[in-house]
Amino acid sequence: MPADDFAHVHSWVFDLDNTLYPPAVRLFDQIEVRMAAYVMEALKVSRAEADRLRKHYWRTHGTTLAGLMREHEIDPLPFLEDVHDISFDQLSPDADLAARIDTLPGRKIVYTNGCAPYAERVLAARGLSGKFDAIYGIEHADFQPKPDRAAFDRVFARDGLNPERGAMFEDEPRNLAAPHAMGMRTVHVAPARADGDHIHHHTDDLAEFLSRLTG
Repeated sequence: MPADDFAHVHSWVFDLDNTLYPPAVRLFDQIEVRMAAYVMEALKVSRAEADRLRKHYWRTHGTTLAGLMREHEIDPLPFLEDVHDISFDQLSPDADLAARIDTLPGRKIVYTNGCAPYAERVLAARGLSGKFDAIYGIEHADFQPKPDRAAFDRVFARDGLNPERGAMFEDEPRNLAAPHAMGMRTVHVAPARADGDHIHHHTDDLAEFLSRLTG
C-alpha cells in the first residue's frame, strides 16, 4: 500500500508546473513562447536558432535560463519577470487537491525551477494559497536549476529539510534522480509512467494519490 511507503515522511515537496495543475491546460506553452522570444531578442538570432539553443540549454544545463547565464552571462531577473508574464485564465481552483494537501502531516513546500512570485500566482489560481509552509523558486537555489543535485542541496538546506524524511512530487522524471539519491520517496506525476529505479511511484491524479496516503 502506498501509505506504508510514506509513513516516515514529514516533509512534502511539490514541483509546480504540470504537477500542481494538470498538464492538459498547457500553461507552460505560454512560457515556452516567451522564452523563445527572449532568446531571439537577447542573442539576436532567428526563431529556429532560438529553438535549437533552448534544446541545447535544456540538455546541457537543465533549463533555458541556466544556459543563458552560463554561456552568455544573461541577468536572470529580467528573464524570469518576462517569461512568467502570462495569463492564468486556464487554471481553476481544485478544492479536492487543496483538501488533500491540508491533510498531509508535517511540512509542505513548493519547489520550482520558475520564480517564487510566479508560483504564488499559480497557487492562487488553483485555490492553493496558504496551503504550503514555504515556496522556493530558482532564485532560492542561487539560480542553479533542477535536476542539479546542488540546487536541491541549497533549497533543502535553506528549509532545514531532512531528505530521508521527505517525499518529492515532480512531473519531470530526471528531476527525481537527485531526490532519490538523497533518500527521498519519489513520485512521478504525469499522464504516462516513466521507467527508472529512481522513481518509486507514479500517478496521473495527484489528489487521488494523496487520498490513498491519508485516507
